Formats: sequence, C-alpha cells, structure tokens
Amino acid sequence: MTSQIVKKRTKCRLCDNGSIVKVLPINPSPIADAYVKKDNLNVDQELIPLDLYQCQECGHVQNLDVVNPEYLFKDYIFHTSGSKSLIDHFSLYVDSVLKKFDLKNNSLVVEVGSNDGTLLKFFKEHGFHILGIDPAVDIAHKANKEGIPTINNFFSSELAVEIRNKNGSAQLVVANNVYAHSDSLGDMTKGIELLLSDSGVFIFEVSYLLDIVDNFLFDTIYHEHLSYHSLGSLSSFLNKYRLELFDVEKINSKGGSIRCFAQKINGIHEKNNIVSSMIAEEGRRGLYSPEIFYKYSNDIDAIKNNILNYLEKNTNNKTKILGYGASTTATTLMYHFEITSILNYLIDDNKLKYGMYSPGAHIEVKPSNFIYEYSPDIIIILAWQYADQIISKHSTYLDNGGKFLIPLPELRICKK
Repeated sequence: MTSQIVKKRTKCRLCDNGSIVKVLPINPSPIADAYVKKDNLNVDQELIPLDLYQCQECGHVQNLDVVNPEYLFKDYIFHTSGSKSLIDHFSLYVDSVLKKFDLKNNSLVVEVGSNDGTLLKFFKEHGFHILGIDPAVDIAHKANKEGIPTINNFFSSELAVEIRNKNGSAQLVVANNVYAHSDSLGDMTKGIELLLSDSGVFIFEVSYLLDIVDNFLFDTIYHEHLSYHSLGSLSSFLNKYRLELFDVEKINSKGGSIRCFAQKINGIHEKNNIVSSMIAEEGRRGLYSPEIFYKYSNDIDAIKNNILNYLEKNTNNKTKILGYGASTTATTLMYHFEITSILNYLIDDNKLKYGMYSPGAHIEVKPSNFIYEYSPDIIIILAWQYADQIISKHSTYLDNGGKFLIPLPELRICKK
C-alpha cells in the first residue's frame, strides 16, 4: 500500500531547501482516522512513517511522508455541523471577523476546505456572497443541496483564476485547519493571492507549533497534518507569494492554535506588533533549531516509559483495560506509546464510531454505557484533553472501584 499512496519529500515544503534533519521520531501508524467495519477487518492497513523533520534554512517543521490527498480526503466523513463546539466556534469567528473588518455585506467570501459549509452559512446570513471549495465528494454534495455553493475539488492557483474570472475577486478568503494539510502550499498560496482583492484579507487557523511543544500535543501529529507552523517560518513563506502577516490571535482550539491574518504586501491594514513580538519569542525559545525538539522527544519518551512501567506493575493478562477516545489523535497516541495490544475495547461518544474497529490494531469501538457492562479495571483516557469532563461524567465508575489513567501532559491516576 505504501508504494501506491505515499511519496517522500526531499525538500522543505515552504522554502524548497534540501537541508532537512529529523527532529522528532514518532512511531509509524496507519492512517489515523481509517476506522473500518467488521467486514473489512481482512484489509491490510500498513504502518506509515510519522517522523517530523525541520528545515535548517527556514526552521519549518514538517512530515515528509505524504499520503495521496485523494486517498485522505475524497471520502472524508467528518461533518463540521455534527460538532456543537465547532458550530459555536464558527459563529463567534464570524462575529469577530465582522467586528474587526469593515466588509461590505454583498462582497465575496471564499472558504478553502469548507466541509459542509457550517462557517459559510453564518456569512450568508449576514448577506455575503459565499463559495466553498472542498474535495470530499459526499460532503460537497450535501453542502450544495443545503444552499451552500461548493466546488468539489482541491484548491489550486488554476482554480483560483477560474473563480475570479467567474465571480470577481474575494474580499475574504478563509482556511480553517486546512493550511497544514496541503503538500502544495506554494500553489495554494499563489491561488489565494490571485483571488484576493487589493484590500482583501486571508484568514487561516492552524495548530501552533510552540503550543504543540509546550502542551504535549504530539498526538496531533498524524498523516493529514503535513505542516506544524511557526509564525517566523510562515511570515517568510507568505512574503514569497506577495502576502504579509499583519495580525495574529491565539485561540484555544485543538489545544493551542493561532488565527492568522494576511493581506497583499503594503495592503491597507496596519501591522499589529503582536506578530513581531511572537516571532521574537519563537526565536528566544529556540523554535527554529533542532535542540528544542530533541528535548521534547526525550520528555515524551519519559512519559511513555512511566505509563508502561505503571501498567507492567499493576496489570496482568486478566486485567480488563479500555481506551476512552476513538479519534485521529488516539491512533497516534496508541501506536507511539505502544499500548494497542493491551486495550480490549475503545469507548467513544460519537455514534458513527460504534461497531467500527480502530486503524491497524482493529480494536472494537463501543458506546460509553459499555463501561458498566464490562466493568474494566482501568480506563486509559486517550482523549486526555477532555479528561475532566469524562471523569465527571463517569463518577459512578470510580465509585464502583474503577481507575482512570490520564497519559498526558503527565501520567495521572484517578481513583476513589
């Protein structure tokens, strides 16, 4: 499978320099969200490398093993509208943008990676012309059916010209959690610059590399995410395509992200000092050098060893262990911490996952009420960012003598 759907980059995705070093080894895993039905358990799901590399020219951190995007995104099943937290996030997002910028309500707003149009729907309600671009066939069809005009394709500079010729320039181009997904960031960014009006704004949200390090978010490293962005590397990259960062906001999504604002060079928007101050902080922290990631790798391995030592001392082959969380991040965590073989089942609150089997290891996913039917000795909270909510929801399990193991940001055992 690997030879058919994976290619290996040899140069930096942002600056095309060949001086790249491995800085963060991560155990290979299957495609992180490739959960399968019972009748597909015989399908081989090969392990694909996840190691991160850093460019020694511009400091950009990236995965060089690139899975064919057609394989990842054409049959994508996640619908933004199925997540209340994302709906709320995008509602506040639109309110914030409209407060920040004086946009004419009949101007064009284009979203790259628009999914089912949840964000664009809010702009439509404010009187904007909207257009989405998304490669997922079924999701794009659903969006069009619900009145959100969506082009079913990958965004490119060629497509940008077609859109501009047909619809005019865009006052706003947005890309949320997709600017880290493309192996063709140069052509994508070229297209965004072509599509933007002279006074237009490009807004994109990405996970923030410094937060990934500081908050132990290494489980957000999976094959959809090819780039792990710092502002210093991004700023130089955007300048190559006649764009400039003029503002940035830190946000809480994905455990630590940034919302970046860019315009054409010498555009109308004044530059906020936060951009230069955050870039200076990245330099002070050593984010453009390998050493910070070598330490990070050692810290992750220390946590892994603590967990494995605890499990070795406190379990045997009769111990019943569940994993709570059947997401993309859970796949990375399970494979890197080497715990797939000890988990009897996975628990998740997403009904779409019930009866599915995890990528590669094929651990069956059960609803949360299975906890009380199965009476596990230990539940490892793979969705550790939501540990407090999960523990609160299942206090009865603790009352019955159960234990929760929270793996990150450090090993924690919760019991009565």
